[in-house]
Amino acid sequence: MAAKFHIGQIIYHKRFNYRGVIVGIDAVFNHSAYWYESMAGTRPPKDKPWYNVLVDRSLQSTYVAERNLLANEDSSQIDHPLLGHYFDKYDGRRYYLK
Repeated sequence: MAAKFHIGQIIYHKRFNYRGVIVGIDAVFNHSAYWYESMAGTRPPKDKPWYNVLVDRSLQSTYVAERNLLANEDSSQIDHPLLGHYFDKYDGRRYYLK
């Protein structure tokens, strides 16, 4: 299944109400069964894409099922200390990998 979102895209987590930027994509769930049981409370499907996300205005990064994300219309930049580790350019809409 093709991913709906792309690396460098700013997204919005509709359940937990935060913005972030995608830094990685797994075509299907790629963490442990323990992680899924303890962290994925709504039991999102494992056979759909999952995303690694740097959370705006936070030190956190998250692993999120596609069904919990929306494209974000707010084009303001993300504030995260690891942003420069992944990206070197922002064009007002998306970030570009180094």
